[in-house]
Amino acid sequence: MLTNKIGENAGNVWQALQGGALTTKALAKATKLKVAELNMALGWLARENKIAFAEEGADLVVSLL
Repeated sequence: MLTNKIGENAGNVWQALQGGALTTKALAKATKLKVAELNMALGWLARENKIAFAEEGADLVVSLL
């Protein structure tokens, strides 16, 4: 059950990133996910080699590959 929800959240993150790279804070706001839910979704997408991370100052920026 939890795996299905993580996959669904990963899909929501993927959709939000279609418009371009976002900070994790902006991504959480755009998807309305809690920090733990967002982190699990990002882990899912990272494991599938779908996203890239970059540090910009104190922010972590996520983009699609």
